[in-house]
Amino acid sequence: MSSTPFDFAPLFPPGLPPAAARWTGRVKFDFTGGNNDPDRVPLEGLIAAANSVLKREGRTLATYGLNSGPQGYLPLREFLVTKLKTDAAIECSADDILITSGSLQGLDLVNRALLAAGDTVIIEEDCYQGSINRLTKLGVTPIGIPLDGDGMRMDALATVLAELAAKGIRPKYIYTVPTVQNPTATIMPVARRLEMLRLAEQYGVPIFEDDCYCDLVWGDKRPPAIHALSKTDNVIHIGSFSKCIAPALRLGYLVAPWGVLSRILALKTDAGSGALEQMVLAEYASAHFFKHVPVLCQTLRSKADTLMSSLRQSFGDAAQFDDPKGGIFLWVKLPDAVDTMKLYQAALSAGVCINPGPEWSVNKTRAKSRLRLCFASSSHEEIQQGVAALADVCRREFGVPK
Repeated sequence: MSSTPFDFAPLFPPGLPPAAARWTGRVKFDFTGGNNDPDRVPLEGLIAAANSVLKREGRTLATYGLNSGPQGYLPLREFLVTKLKTDAAIECSADDILITSGSLQGLDLVNRALLAAGDTVIIEEDCYQGSINRLTKLGVTPIGIPLDGDGMRMDALATVLAELAAKGIRPKYIYTVPTVQNPTATIMPVARRLEMLRLAEQYGVPIFEDDCYCDLVWGDKRPPAIHALSKTDNVIHIGSFSKCIAPALRLGYLVAPWGVLSRILALKTDAGSGALEQMVLAEYASAHFFKHVPVLCQTLRSKADTLMSSLRQSFGDAAQFDDPKGGIFLWVKLPDAVDTMKLYQAALSAGVCINPGPEWSVNKTRAKSRLRLCFASSSHEEIQQGVAALADVCRREFGVPK
């Protein structure tokens, strides 16, 4: 028999994404990704929860859906009913909730249910990279709305909606991350949320609310979710346990009226999100969630302070940023001479990984000198050393900082 390896390449259909590279491990200073503080994963609590729930209900693992049906483990959905009311003022029942494999699956399911090539959607100008990339791959046109210190600007949204209506175009949805926006870490105030709802109702466009980071708010209590403020059931809401418990659990949730949730549920053909993860999380969260989150937020606030002080020390006035209102990242503006796409490559060679701004914006030119720095998973010492190393690379490549 021939020992020549079989060539699969001719069998790949057109349109596949480029081949993935083999993973070679994390770089020394990694300021990317939605990772979290490893010391704040509630490990002992999760171990105890796993032992308890498996002894009590472990044999339900023999059944798809854990005898709870296709929407997810019922005790987890019942916990979410309490959590969403307490935190976000959302009034819903367990039947209004679908458990997903992270909020990313919720994003994909909503897009599959609502979008087709040639559609138009409205998003924030600086926005989650995953959302932008998904829309592009679907052949959908994203129209970015500028942000300020309070999130998406409603004057700009009103102008765009009016212009589109004059052309006979109705966007499929308005996508927003109103609570700890990604990447700017802004929080949209209640008045602006109400104005978004008014405009959405005026033009007959639903709102797609991504509350992935809503648990990581520092200081004051977060505003009510846009979903909670709607009087016409025109909001689809997604959230996640990735940022408040652990990313690798891969558990998120989706809240929507049954008319759309039933169509989304029909698209979720994975036979259910991880059952063991749902069981353990429900057991842990029902007893400990509201105690765990403030401790995590305190840790993240401290790391954000370290990152900001390190940037001031290493970059001086060359790095401009606002104090984030929560979350795990900082949106940084460097002088116009800096191209962060080129900085990314040079920094990577020096063991520093960053998110270049153009990948997080629909306005690539304006974001050319911006970058997103994630601080949650690094130690304080790693943050300090990593920023210093990044400054050395930036100085060598662009003369910034001087």
